[in-house]
Amino acid sequence: MTEVATARRSRITPEREAELYGAVLDLLREVGYDALTMDAVAARTKSSKATLYRQWGGKAELVAKAVRHSKPGAALGEVDTGSLRGDLHALTLRSDDCDLEQNSALMRGLAMAIHGNPDLLQAFKEHLIEPETAQFRRVLQRAVDRGEVRADNPAIDFVMHMMIGGFAARSLIDEQPPTQAFLLSYIDAVVLPALGATAC
Repeated sequence: MTEVATARRSRITPEREAELYGAVLDLLREVGYDALTMDAVAARTKSSKATLYRQWGGKAELVAKAVRHSKPGAALGEVDTGSLRGDLHALTLRSDDCDLEQNSALMRGLAMAIHGNPDLLQAFKEHLIEPETAQFRRVLQRAVDRGEVRADNPAIDFVMHMMIGGFAARSLIDEQPPTQAFLLSYIDAVVLPALGATAC
């Protein structure tokens, strides 16, 4: 059998892929990254471990892609409301408060795991951080092109830092999960003024 035929035969449907990613996230919430095993994923999803390794290579890549798949901002670059404020608000409103709370807890656990796992860090950079950074750059470039943000504004390089910081600090400082209302207020009070963009 040719290599191409083998690859075609091993391809899984988008529905099956989404089901697998959902199971991975459920397991992560139950046991954490360190205790998550490919055996457990295979058992939970009624898959063979060989299939999982063939499709994802290992646990780090599978987890990173599962998190990426679950994020409603995956198509951020396609959002274009006509204003930077509108784009950032539209992104925030794609997750309800329940989703935000679950994602916050999940990311706190993964942040700890990333510190001790270079493979997980690399997978997150490749599949989550770099793609999202590129998408934010496209949104910001549109804002520059519209004249909302000056091209030489130094805050442009720190938008991802600000967004992640607000999300993480809500739990750390206020001991509350991030909510839509909090994040929308944070965007208007912190992110947009730093960029010199209007919050109206």
